[in-house]
Amino acid sequence: MELSCGVGGSAAPGPGPAAAAPPAPPVEEYESLPSGASLGTHMVAGAVAGIMEHTVMYPVDSVKTRMQSLQPDPKAQYRSVYEALKKIVLTEGFWRPLRGINVTVLGAGPAHAMYFACYEKMKKSLSDTIQHGGNSHLANGIAGSVATLLHDAVMNPAEVVKQRMQMFNSPYKSVLACVRTVQKVEGFGAFYRSYTTQLTMNVPFQAIHFITYEFMQEQINPRREYNPRSHIVSGAVAGAVAAAATTPLDVCKTLLNTQENMALSSVNISGHLSGMVNAFKTVYQLGGVSGYFRGVQARVIYQMPSTAIAWSVYEFFKYFLTKHKLEKRTSL
Repeated sequence: MELSCGVGGSAAPGPGPAAAAPPAPPVEEYESLPSGASLGTHMVAGAVAGIMEHTVMYPVDSVKTRMQSLQPDPKAQYRSVYEALKKIVLTEGFWRPLRGINVTVLGAGPAHAMYFACYEKMKKSLSDTIQHGGNSHLANGIAGSVATLLHDAVMNPAEVVKQRMQMFNSPYKSVLACVRTVQKVEGFGAFYRSYTTQLTMNVPFQAIHFITYEFMQEQINPRREYNPRSHIVSGAVAGAVAAAATTPLDVCKTLLNTQENMALSSVNISGHLSGMVNAFKTVYQLGGVSGYFRGVQARVIYQMPSTAIAWSVYEFFKYFLTKHKLEKRTSL
């Protein structure tokens, strides 16, 4: 199968004017597929992309969570991502970096299905309004921000459980045990304690991410053909830029999710830390300005391939599913 812009074709003309072939069916170019693809196609492609994004890079995500710890245990202090992975595997077991991956898979599928479907729908509607069907960076940013509201509503509880399972010396034996303990001790609200901070981080992250991705596509793939290399490069650049810019907010989110006992007790905070403003103050008390950029290396290393994987998988499945539907329609 040739992965180029066309998904249909015309018959070669026969010899002589009398043998002229009947008119060929209209060819749909790949660049028109986003507007022609169904809601179901966007949701399936988005779900697969989300699961791939979060699972392939999950060990690095585990390292990122630990490196963002403001008062880490002396046995859990790392200088680099590689050193951290090596130390975790050697001292805690081969499968330890994957702890909590099951809850991430359960959350990532539906979260990304809604995320990409909402983004595509809003991007088209807003672009038609703002730029008469052209590519509007404002439309891309707004669509990505709104899609984030749906994504985080589903993903936030999974993030809370995942990050608690990832921490060094996590007391939870399983995902189910973690959910039950958090619910019993801290109440249902604990699963959304970081939601406002998550949104405060993810709205600018996704706005920067989508604007950068669409900008890169304009530069290296202006015809918007199915081009895996352009999707990978654009996704990686978009992920790196957005990740670096929003690391301070990610550090605050991690603190709210994990409720590090050692860190909170060292600044005389009893009970549970809540609220973005309190999280910002606490991070500054514990680490100063540099505290806001803890784990930035791991975050960028995680996001670059993650977003590259997400976009390349999403664009492939969107192309494949839509092409399959078009072929079925033209064969009838």
